[in-house]
Amino acid sequence: MTDAFFALDDEWRFTYVNERAEGILRPATASGVVKDDLRGESIWEAIPEAVDTRFHDKYREAMATQQAVSFEERYEPLDAWFDVHAYPSETGLSVYFRDISERKRLEADLRRRDEVFQRVYRIIADKSASFDEKIESLLAIGSDALDTDYGALSRVADDEYVFEFVHPIDGDARPGDTQPLDETHCERAIATEETLVASDIAVDAPDLTDRAGYTEQGIECYVGTPVLVDGDVYGTFCFYNDDPRRDPFSDWEVTLVELMGNWVSYELERERRETELSRQRDRFEEFADVISHDLRNPLNVAEGRLSLAREEHDSDHLDVVADALGRIETIVEDTLTLAREGRTVSDPQSVSLGDLATECWGMVESEDVDFTVLDNGRIRAAPDRLRRVFENLFRNAVEHGSTCPRSHAHEDAVEHATPVGREVLENTAEHGAPGERRSVFAEEEGDAGVTTVRVGRLDGRGFYVEDDGPGIPEDEREAVFDPGYTTSESGTGLGLAIVARIAEAHGWTVDITDETDGGTRFRFENVEFV
Repeated sequence: MTDAFFALDDEWRFTYVNERAEGILRPATASGVVKDDLRGESIWEAIPEAVDTRFHDKYREAMATQQAVSFEERYEPLDAWFDVHAYPSETGLSVYFRDISERKRLEADLRRRDEVFQRVYRIIADKSASFDEKIESLLAIGSDALDTDYGALSRVADDEYVFEFVHPIDGDARPGDTQPLDETHCERAIATEETLVASDIAVDAPDLTDRAGYTEQGIECYVGTPVLVDGDVYGTFCFYNDDPRRDPFSDWEVTLVELMGNWVSYELERERRETELSRQRDRFEEFADVISHDLRNPLNVAEGRLSLAREEHDSDHLDVVADALGRIETIVEDTLTLAREGRTVSDPQSVSLGDLATECWGMVESEDVDFTVLDNGRIRAAPDRLRRVFENLFRNAVEHGSTCPRSHAHEDAVEHATPVGREVLENTAEHGAPGERRSVFAEEEGDAGVTTVRVGRLDGRGFYVEDDGPGIPEDEREAVFDPGYTTSESGTGLGLAIVARIAEAHGWTVDITDETDGGTRFRFENVEFV
């Protein structure tokens, strides 16, 4: 029998105690009990501290009801948990029990670990908290979970070690403090680009005991992981103590430090990318403004001269000039739009997806195309920018590839969401008349274009706009969002780039898939529904 076992008679006297039970019960007996054998002793007299405990109540319950009882309970005098099964009879009670203290400790440890991870997750997922606030919270959580007095995020500046964040804030080290890198324990983690784990520096890393971090600052316990940004060492995320730890750092504790350090690396990389993107957007907006200003003046002059020329002459060439000037104006407007729509949406509003889509459809409505809204949910978005998304996609479908044969529809197809081929300009030297344009689908005059446009909600967090037109070849679906990508002589190649830029400004993703009937579906995901 592996369990401890004892038997009691109907007057609560021990009638049998096996060796395992004797070993557990003997330290709990009263000092007056000196017999080597507990048989014949009353359990409540031999172990008086058990009276009025759950053990006492459950044993009496079993005898009173003649029903077996099972329970788990901690016995304070022994600082131990027990799993107990008691079986009554008319003549007494048989009790099987075993020490489950280790299991309870592991369960409590798992709960504690889970709570720590949940706290970490809540911190890093809190959109209202700044990066600085998150770092300070993570250092506090880490110090508590690791039972260390100090924590720090530091960076390397040449041969100097710079404290950027410290916990506690009123400790010996302060943000902005520096010290020579080679005097710190962190230098080892930086040099090896590996986590340094030393619960007792003198034992686990004795070669560090001659450094000022040990001899002057008295840091005798350390765990720290390097923070990498774009492949280069930025600094360390570490925790330390003035005294060595009694127990080594567990694998879980090391993993916790590494996970937090990895998150710091990710955030610093993201911040660097966003800063660079912001600079690029600022330069692009500045360039767009310059282009707009520098082109509009000569455009106005050209348009004025064109009006005068038409009063004096009647020539088809002037129509070509007017078309060219109109195209320049469109390019200028689209370039400005592309620059401005990339600004992050900071204050989204609650917008009815169906109502806004229906309103936008009214601006491009075609009698030959059916329009359907399959979901009228509300999302958080900038209404004016979402309006531009709908109008661009609707106009693309209706005006370019919808009500005309596929050979004609392709003229603005890629820019306008329904490409089916590329037109090829043939030079007279090889193929005849100058500027002659031939569609690669010239033989397909009978193919129909778009007859239906739909707006609906995706199964996840998102919505779609789809049509039943010719579709976009799979190998071109990523490229069509690039600024300037077009298969049309008249298109600017900025329409879908603007759509993608607006989606990015909202924090959405956009991609292209096949519609169920073979057309094109634009999917917008990571959308917040109200």
